[in-house]
Amino acid sequence: MIAPLEWQHWKAAKLPMSIIIVGVGQAEFDAMVELDGDDIRISSRGKLAERDIVQFVPFRDYMDRTGNHVLSMARLAKDVLAEIPEQFISYMKTRGIKPNPSPPPYTPPSHTLHTQI
Repeated sequence: MIAPLEWQHWKAAKLPMSIIIVGVGQAEFDAMVELDGDDIRISSRGKLAERDIVQFVPFRDYMDRTGNHVLSMARLAKDVLAEIPEQFISYMKTRGIKPNPSPPPYTPPSHTLHTQI
């Protein structure tokens, strides 16, 4: 089952995209952890994926037993989005794409308009 996913992941690593997977339930998610590629970069047909584009987290790790669901969901959101900036930067760097220069800072007009009521 995972082999076709590895091939798709390998191809997708060349695109400007990130994949977020949240595992739901009590199953073992070994295949998803492998697909995540945090420890070992995924490879297909003997070639390493260009970059890590998958972020996987098991939902059960964020179930707060104290009932603070807002905090649990905030932690989940933080963790699933944590790798996105680095994934974006790695895509841009591998293609030599540099950001545009920053625009000059805003300077308010030197004159002010006064009106009387």
